[in-house]
Amino acid sequence: MSDDVVLSEVHDRIATVTLNRPEARNALSRAVIKGLRAAVGEAQASDDVDVIILTGKDPAFCAGLDLKELGSGSGDLASTAPAEGTPVRDRGPLPAGPKPVIGAVNGAAITGGFELALACDFLVASDRARFADTHARVGIQPWWGLTVLLPQAIGVRRAREMSATGNFCDAQTALDWGLVNHVVPHADLLPFTRGLAADIVSSDQRAVRQIYATYAAGSLVTAGDAWLVESGAAAAWQGQGLDGDEIERRRQGIVDRGRTQL
Repeated sequence: MSDDVVLSEVHDRIATVTLNRPEARNALSRAVIKGLRAAVGEAQASDDVDVIILTGKDPAFCAGLDLKELGSGSGDLASTAPAEGTPVRDRGPLPAGPKPVIGAVNGAAITGGFELALACDFLVASDRARFADTHARVGIQPWWGLTVLLPQAIGVRRAREMSATGNFCDAQTALDWGLVNHVVPHADLLPFTRGLAADIVSSDQRAVRQIYATYAAGSLVTAGDAWLVESGAAAAWQGQGLDGDEIERRRQGIVDRGRTQL
């Protein structure tokens, strides 16, 4: 087994970043956070990568912050909390970037590990996946956006229940609640997620990144203003000029692809 606490590999324009501290259920130590941010940041900056998959080495996705390290009094882990002047795009556990990040949740995602999952653009869960917000049970407060992102995913009433009780949510419930997009057998998790990533790779990457940027910008304003954010982005995009032949080629590809999917 590698001594690296975070592993990263690139294949077919897909970067797979794996938390590799299984003996500690991939708890987030200083070294893990540093390695995670470096690996995701490198993938976001690489010309050879279009999509990033984030997962954990079995048996867990991530058990959250390393509580022994947090309780040591060093303050290093607590210093990862964003300050008032931190840009919104940089306030979570992952470095910001234009490329989609898919979370492949292979086991328990708890507390800070739950926040790490929520920081992904969308989630695919193994049937072994479990989710819990145990901040209140431990006696700490979330600082990577859980109270913002969890209500967006499952609604404020369910989010409040999860935070107040610390109860675990299984994969099927997570699917029913809209927390995850898919639940698959454990052995199929990475093949299935890589299939979705390959679908993204086959799209126009400039368009994917602009649409993701529009989602991000729209999330910072009211719903009414978000319409204007979108129309402004569309006008700027169309204003660059469109290749009619390329659009027709892609349109025919969509028709053919649709026939195989439905």
